Amino acid sequence: MRPTEEELRAMRESLPKTSRAHLDRAVRAIVEAKERGGRVVVATGSGPNIHEGVTTLIAEMIHKGLVDGVLTSSAVVAHEMAGTLDRVKRVVLEEGLPNLPFELLPRGRIFEITELSKDSRARMEKEFAGGWDLYDRLAAAPGKSIIKAAGNMAWPLGLRTERLAHEILGAASQYGVSLEAFAGMGADPLTMIGAGARRGVPVLVSIPQLVGGGAVGIAIGDCISIGRRARAVADLLGSADVIIESAIALTQEIHDGPLETYTGHGIWAYWNHLRTYSLDGRTLVRIDLDPNLERAWNKEREGSEVQAAINEGRPKTKLTGIPFRMEMSGFARLESSIPVTADIGVAWPLLATEVEKSLGVKLGFVSAPQETEHGKKVREWITNEVHYVDRLRMYREAQSRWANQ
Repeated sequence: MRPTEEELRAMRESLPKTSRAHLDRAVRAIVEAKERGGRVVVATGSGPNIHEGVTTLIAEMIHKGLVDGVLTSSAVVAHEMAGTLDRVKRVVLEEGLPNLPFELLPRGRIFEITELSKDSRARMEKEFAGGWDLYDRLAAAPGKSIIKAAGNMAWPLGLRTERLAHEILGAASQYGVSLEAFAGMGADPLTMIGAGARRGVPVLVSIPQLVGGGAVGIAIGDCISIGRRARAVADLLGSADVIIESAIALTQEIHDGPLETYTGHGIWAYWNHLRTYSLDGRTLVRIDLDPNLERAWNKEREGSEVQAAINEGRPKTKLTGIPFRMEMSGFARLESSIPVTADIGVAWPLLATEVEKSLGVKLGFVSAPQETEHGKKVREWITNEVHYVDRLRMYREAQSRWANQ
């Protein structure tokens, strides 16, 4: 499942000249890092990365040794636990459901059911004894079928995922591991958590991204302490030669968090004898549609305006004239940062295919923008081929890996 060379050329030609040049710089940084045995870590946001097939591409890059760690959101973990993308039927209800009063239905009185294959339904019926008469009635009712991020509001996978998260919380706590690591034991290999579990690559939810995914986010937050999570995130970023940020907010609180000393707040952590790390010398690539990020980056290179605002204790927006997002500050001031102003649906397949060519690796899956014909096929393929967490496999693999620790 890959775009053709012609499709890749069209993607590249759709980018502005500056974006192409910055993307080429990012490719060179990744290739050089991997050639000297270095490490690449990705920090992803939620929705767009799921819908554009980027999380599935990152999973494939983990399998091929091109990505060595991932920071993501609890929402992404929830969707991956449910199979990344699924097909749901949306029905407008005229009355409430047995366990859901009419007034508590979402806006528009819409209720969703997961469109299950015969085999998937048979497996789900072992976990959900009731509700199938209603399911069949809704399946036969007028409604709209769409592909969307898996689980979430659809019965039974949305409810199953939230219940499973609470169940995993207890088990993962017994082994002293994160919920995302434990869930990865039973996740599909083309999810990031599943690929990470199989390859021994850390896939972690960052602290600013804990909120999301309903009960999954709460369970992830409860599973290991904030202090342990901060330490794990810092160790992962501290091991990276290249960090790629993809459609993600609040990254200043991720990449220069409480234990980073070059642009962040880790000076006092070091003072208090804690282990810290520095972004100095690391390449920070950010794929972002907002042109203001690149404007801030250019202003810093032309006249150190961002650093000047900090030195003078003045608001950065006032001095630069740019609507300033928090993550622009540390990014713009980092000498080795690279802004790629582009749609992630375009940038990622170009980045991945150039890296694979340079390193002599062959990726079995490469995504494409969801609005293209190949992108539509990618969404169908993910919906059909990437499956929800296998609960029994998860427990067996976890027991095999951690029972004797």
